[in-house]
Amino acid sequence: MQNITKPYVTIEYCPKCQWLMRSAWLAQELLTTFVDDLEEVRLKPSLVSGRFQIGVNDTVVFDRKREGHFPEAKEIKQIIRDIVCPERSLGHSDKK
Repeated sequence: MQNITKPYVTIEYCPKCQWLMRSAWLAQELLTTFVDDLEEVRLKPSLVSGRFQIGVNDTVVFDRKREGHFPEAKEIKQIIRDIVCPERSLGHSDKK
């Protein structure tokens, strides 16, 4: 079994709602931004209709239904950064 030393992100999406492309785009944004900080980004088709959740390791950090909207890349990058490497600057994607 693989020994994961870095955090991983899981994007769980509803395939019936055709949210795969949105999930893949966010995965690409996270992998590009956190190339040295994440072990992997997983795309997980959900068995629950309408679900769009993002988690770090086993903790959900964003839930579309709870938040009432889909996340912007900037929003998710800030959430992931604050968990994975809080000292890191995100440049133009950082909070004002």
